[in-house]
Amino acid sequence: MGLSLLLPLLLLLLLTTLQAGNSARCDPKMDFRMDQPEHLSAPKGGTVHINFTFYYCGALAKDPRVSIALKRTHFHGEVIYNSTRHFVHEDYKDRIILNLPEGQKSGFLQILNLREEDENMYFCRVQLKTQRFGLQSVQSILGTKLTIYLAPKTTTKGPTSTVTITTGLSVLEGNRTSVSLPLSVEAVVKVALTIAVLKTAILGLTLYLRWKTSKGLQTTARTIARGSLQNTEEKYENIGI
Repeated sequence: MGLSLLLPLLLLLLLTTLQAGNSARCDPKMDFRMDQPEHLSAPKGGTVHINFTFYYCGALAKDPRVSIALKRTHFHGEVIYNSTRHFVHEDYKDRIILNLPEGQKSGFLQILNLREEDENMYFCRVQLKTQRFGLQSVQSILGTKLTIYLAPKTTTKGPTSTVTITTGLSVLEGNRTSVSLPLSVEAVVKVALTIAVLKTAILGLTLYLRWKTSKGLQTTARTIARGSLQNTEEKYENIGI
């Protein structure tokens, strides 16, 4: 008789222990968190993905109505995105996209066309509806530090390259590459002045030669005219006119 009573008591004790263990492992009010990377970096003009994962150990409602929000600067900072309200801050207009497949607990917020002023702290927040406690929300505590850097400029070399004359001289070699010899502004000005002086000197010399030639022709014409007049007078004197 004692053994028959002891067995149900042991089963009841075991069931109570298991329930207590399950309760210890899952506290819907406490075991609710949002995880995201502590640091990300991306180039100016590029794109960054702020990945996030939220975890809730309790049961969700049939329609959990998951809503994702994003804050900047600090934990209680300004909201710059809210998926439920379809709100996007003016500073990020048309630049924030949420990617969270239905029924999933992991996704990412994408910020496009990054600017230098986008360098900041970002905090993801999730709100959802649970079966026991209704709407619940949780936010990352540490957030993500986003660093914006200037992307290095890359140039693609073709079979030949050209260099603007005003900034330097280009010397083409047999292997079809170019070597640029940069000139200072002072050197360029000196070259330009020298060319201008040479042009002025050539123009002046040309005008002088033209004037000299014209003057010589006039002198010759006068000499011929005087000689002709003198010969005519002598002719008239000889014939007695």
